[in-house]
Amino acid sequence: MIHKSHATLLMTGAAGGLGQAMRARLGENCDLLRLSDISPMAPAQAGEEVIQADLSDAAAVQSLVAGCQAIVHFGGVSTEQPWGPILQANIIGAYNLYEAARIHGVKRIIFASSNHVMGFYRQNEVVDALTPPRPDGLYGLSKAFGEDLSRLYFDRYGIETACVRIGSSFPEPRDRRMLATWLSYDDLHRLITACLTTPVLGHSILYGTSDNSVSWYDNHLARHVGFRPQDSSDVFREAVYARTAEPDLNDPAVIFQGGGFVKIGPL
Repeated sequence: MIHKSHATLLMTGAAGGLGQAMRARLGENCDLLRLSDISPMAPAQAGEEVIQADLSDAAAVQSLVAGCQAIVHFGGVSTEQPWGPILQANIIGAYNLYEAARIHGVKRIIFASSNHVMGFYRQNEVVDALTPPRPDGLYGLSKAFGEDLSRLYFDRYGIETACVRIGSSFPEPRDRRMLATWLSYDDLHRLITACLTTPVLGHSILYGTSDNSVSWYDNHLARHVGFRPQDSSDVFREAVYARTAEPDLNDPAVIFQGGGFVKIGPL
């Protein structure tokens, strides 16, 4: 049984893929799950509130954050896009969220960062929380900004944040790259639960992947969080190899951890 760590938990980005997957799970972690997105969402069920809001609207975000004790921030642009949408959702939106958290006394945030913060490291390299960022595009750059923003709000205002550099969270890996980056939905929920319940979170950077045999990420600096993945991409390896072509080792998407993102743009 999961401890209900907070009375009211806000989850942004509730209409997205991860938001929908976690909506079915995060009700276990709180008395009231407040759901928000710029897009329409399914009606509220028992123990839920549904509020449609634009993260770039500071007043709307202030109202959204009021009365919650913790935030799971999935909201924003989640793929490589032109600068305009990324600026509004991932830069201004992140600032509005942290400023609202400061004003309303929210002290713990799980920030959905991305593996694309580190996308220009090679696939034969292993990175950890102290490895300098090398974003693979404007999306990855915006997530690096969010990590730095959260560090400022921790150092200055004591707002704890887990910056979760999510790999590839889908029902199963879609290609060979995802054998290294895959994160099951259940492991994502375990990760969020660990971040919500660990006694001291501080400002932490974690790589969000399952217990995959092939991995480019080292989480030894986040052991205080207590995340222990229980799933693995290994069970899908044979099927993934059977349906995918042999990789071209001269292709930048194969050379670098960011995969196809390193070749997108400018948009």
